[in-house]
Amino acid sequence: MFHVDTYNGTKEQQYEQVLTQLEALLTGEEDQIANLANAAALLHFFLAEVNWVGFYIWKEEQLVLGPFQGLPACVRIPKGKGVCGTAIEKRETMRIANVHEFPGHIACDANSQSEIVIPMYKDKLIFGVLDIDSPITNRFDEVDERYLKQFADIVQSHL
Repeated sequence: MFHVDTYNGTKEQQYEQVLTQLEALLTGEEDQIANLANAAALLHFFLAEVNWVGFYIWKEEQLVLGPFQGLPACVRIPKGKGVCGTAIEKRETMRIANVHEFPGHIACDANSQSEIVIPMYKDKLIFGVLDIDSPITNRFDEVDERYLKQFADIVQSHL
């Protein structure tokens, strides 16, 4: 059973704590949807100043909404469209300080101001993305990016 911990220490120490929790939460469970759902819930609980945390899964040449925490979201995103589709097309993490300045941004939640999207892979093939939105501009920094990539790596290892 999962219990709520208080995150203490530096930002890096807090991320290390949540990565340890994630590994423990996913270990032994083989169901992909269950693992994605628990990962989204853990991250949504952990991160301050975010309004959406979740996964989009690559299916039939497009991203399809997967497990998430937040308001209802766009269900399908084509490759190359919005921040998520661009992350898939470029195969790179997209950290956007102000989504309103991103060409072609898809506004699923009008409150979102900044976003980070991390592509995920399974057997070297694109699996989908970890997508996180914030209602404040410039929410995500280099530390967030580094640790959220590690978070996505742990999730990938349990797909």
